[in-house]
Amino acid sequence: MKCSVVVPTCERAATLERLLAALVVQDLSPQEYEIIISDDGASEGTRAQVERWASSASVPVRYVSQGTPRQGPAAARNLGWMAARAPVIAFTDDDTIPAPDWLRQGLAALHDGAQAAAGRVVVPLGAAPTDYQFDAARLGTAGFVTANCFCRRGALEAIGGFDSRFKVAWREDSDLHFSLLDRGFTVVDAPAAVVEHPVRPARWGECLRAEHKHLYDALLLKRHPANFRRFIGHESPPLYYAIIGAALVTAVGLFARSAPVIAGGVLAWGALTGLLAARRLRSTARDPAHVAEMVITSVALPFLSVYWRVRGGIAFRTAFW
Repeated sequence: MKCSVVVPTCERAATLERLLAALVVQDLSPQEYEIIISDDGASEGTRAQVERWASSASVPVRYVSQGTPRQGPAAARNLGWMAARAPVIAFTDDDTIPAPDWLRQGLAALHDGAQAAAGRVVVPLGAAPTDYQFDAARLGTAGFVTANCFCRRGALEAIGGFDSRFKVAWREDSDLHFSLLDRGFTVVDAPAAVVEHPVRPARWGECLRAEHKHLYDALLLKRHPANFRRFIGHESPPLYYAIIGAALVTAVGLFARSAPVIAGGVLAWGALTGLLAARRLRSTARDPAHVAEMVITSVALPFLSVYWRVRGGIAFRTAFW
């Protein structure tokens, strides 16, 4: 056996079904790879779904579960690769669609001593994407991501796998990448190993819920300061701080009962918040519902973003704000 495919999942029956359909028809021999579905939880529905595929597919398909409570995708991936039988582990997500030659191309990239490879992720977008879709499409240019990467088992063992403190699907792949580089392992690109990553539908205000991910930016900065600055960059949001500053000026004016200060603060806050909304709409959809969402969420976005940055900096004792 050459490769074990490890997929973390959490109650996504429809996309997992689509993924499994793509994985069992890879152009490797069925004896050359296996599929391990690692359940972040203990879903009987997911277990039954995987067992149904295991009973009919020519490729070995296995289900593993870390039980409850949920530990996050990093821990689920650890459970999966530790149960793997092959010397190379291929990681992808439960909502991707790997090309038929994905595994073959990824394995081919691990030559000349390379310990890991980063495949290519294609994120299809319409002509007028929403802000959420536009942001999600950055996955296609993110470099080393667990939606499409290959690691030798020995390298994973050497670095201890994924850091399970990353509880959501954010920065755990960068942490793995940086840990490999820190140990001197060679990480190569595998542009011919392609997975498609359609953007899932999002609830209203998803951008606000996503701001808590900055907590894990701070953890990544704490663990890998040099590589964080090299690959990601410590981007402070000056417009966010300006908006918060204008709001504070307004609050001071209210406390001091100064009409000019209140007026100046309100005008500055309104103009800066309008600028933020306009920036977010620059390359995205202009239908009334989306415009309204961008305007309304732009009011809260700076405060939530800075809150999570400061909270992450305090939690992990690093200057991330």
